[in-house]
Amino acid sequence: MRIGHCQADSKLGDFEGNLARVVAGMEQADKERVEVVSFPECFLTGYPDTEELARASAFAKDSTQIMRVLSATSRFESMLIVGFNETRGNDLYNTAIVCHKGHVAGFYSKCSAYQRFHRQGRDFPVFEHNGVTFGVIICSDGGFIEPARILAIKGARIVFAPHFNFIGAEGLISHFMKVRADHTARAVENGIWFVRGNNVSLGKEECIQNYEGVGYGDSYIMDPHGEILVRSRRHMEDFIFADIDPKVVDTSWGVGRSLWSAREFGPMLSEAMKR
Repeated sequence: MRIGHCQADSKLGDFEGNLARVVAGMEQADKERVEVVSFPECFLTGYPDTEELARASAFAKDSTQIMRVLSATSRFESMLIVGFNETRGNDLYNTAIVCHKGHVAGFYSKCSAYQRFHRQGRDFPVFEHNGVTFGVIICSDGGFIEPARILAIKGARIVFAPHFNFIGAEGLISHFMKVRADHTARAVENGIWFVRGNNVSLGKEECIQNYEGVGYGDSYIMDPHGEILVRSRRHMEDFIFADIDPKVVDTSWGVGRSLWSAREFGPMLSEAMKR
């Protein structure tokens, strides 16, 4: 399977402009015969750090904006993963839609959302395309063990992780190193292909009101051994893709290390947490 990511800069509140960027990325994906392509976290709406701005551009799963996404991307062969700020009743979620040929395959909502105005997602769906099962986590979800493990146990061979990073200068290098370490661990411990699909900020980032930083990019596709197959350029828009073999699986203990570990040590972990 050929998988990819479009590392691009979205604009706060500019749904039509951001959708046009998605269409351009999908055109590139079809040109490169990419079968599943991701876009950054909250790409359709922008990812502001204040609730007022988030609510101003958010929309629901059954909105006209979702219909516009389905209509605009229905002509492409690639399956699409793209994020947005979702309204669900009075609540806000950080969500990604997974769709293909004008049809919704499903949604995933970030389970480790750290913006106080976002509710936490607690569903971990998997999706299938051309015979391959994959899952989606969002940004900081990849820093925790269980979200990727749950998807792997459900059969995901690929985990896509759309990001929105805007990092202050003092924490930039430590963030870069920790993220790489987290993603290497997720790929290796679960025997999966891992796609870190980041954003990039070109010029002033209008989403972020409360601090100065940089959206540096650094998207990549990592194999089950923690090897980076392809990496984007930093500080500029880019499109990356790689051919992967989803049939390569971890056969440790007959079920793979992640599932074996959960079965063997899960009860002990639960007991330890009671203390």
